[in-house]
Amino acid sequence: MEKVFNKIRMIFTDKSLRSRVLFVLAALLVFRLLSAIPIPGIDATKLSSFINNNQFLGVLNMFSGGGLSTLSIMMLGVGPYITSSIIMQLLTIMSPRLKAMYQEDGEIGRKKFTQFSRMLTVPLAIVQGFALLLLLKKQGILADITMFNMFANLSVIVAGSMLIMWIGELISEFGIGNGVSLIIFAGIVARMPTEISQFLFTFNIANLPLYILFLAVGILIVAGVVIMTEAERPIPVTYAKQVRGDHVAGGTQTYLPLRVNQAGVIPIIFALSI
Repeated sequence: MEKVFNKIRMIFTDKSLRSRVLFVLAALLVFRLLSAIPIPGIDATKLSSFINNNQFLGVLNMFSGGGLSTLSIMMLGVGPYITSSIIMQLLTIMSPRLKAMYQEDGEIGRKKFTQFSRMLTVPLAIVQGFALLLLLKKQGILADITMFNMFANLSVIVAGSMLIMWIGELISEFGIGNGVSLIIFAGIVARMPTEISQFLFTFNIANLPLYILFLAVGILIVAGVVIMTEAERPIPVTYAKQVRGDHVAGGTQTYLPLRVNQAGVIPIIFALSI
């Protein structure tokens, strides 16, 4: 506990660290403000009902940082950028040239690799944005929308996706931590006041054992996820002995930590994007 307080104290005493933290907070504030700007022609009542009754769109809303729940200009969030990054990572396995660029060409190669990921984000954002707008139009949430308005809305949300990608990269460069992860986290945290207020409004003391059960199950699930994420299988590695004159070197034994879950959440995110 003392280490935690020391870290918090360091934020306020270290000028460089304090500047980075303030930059992250400012960037997240800009993101949340942009997430409140809706695209035109929305039936808010139908939108709320549709998203609440659709679990898949609820997950997409989480990855959009909450932008999908209001059909804001940030409704795609960082989803297209995450998808393009995963596709580029998979292509390194199939293309020796991309693999050499990413692993062997140093910082210049990684910058080119990142640039390719940004370029791939644009067509992915167009496809995902058009599909979502078409779906919402068929559900009556975007009523009486013309082809021109469809094109205008698509242009706005694609631009919003590229803007949030840029904000995420700025957070990674000038702030603390991974910008994309922080944006997703901010979208989840922003929904907590609403969820807590709804829980307090519907709270019933008779359901207290059920609430305790749900809390216990939630804690067990989180613990299980952490254990699986951090789990490693040690592969023993033995170094041969080397004799140089009267001196004997080597012969030590160590292990190679092989992660049980090598892919992490990448398959889940990629499946959702598809």
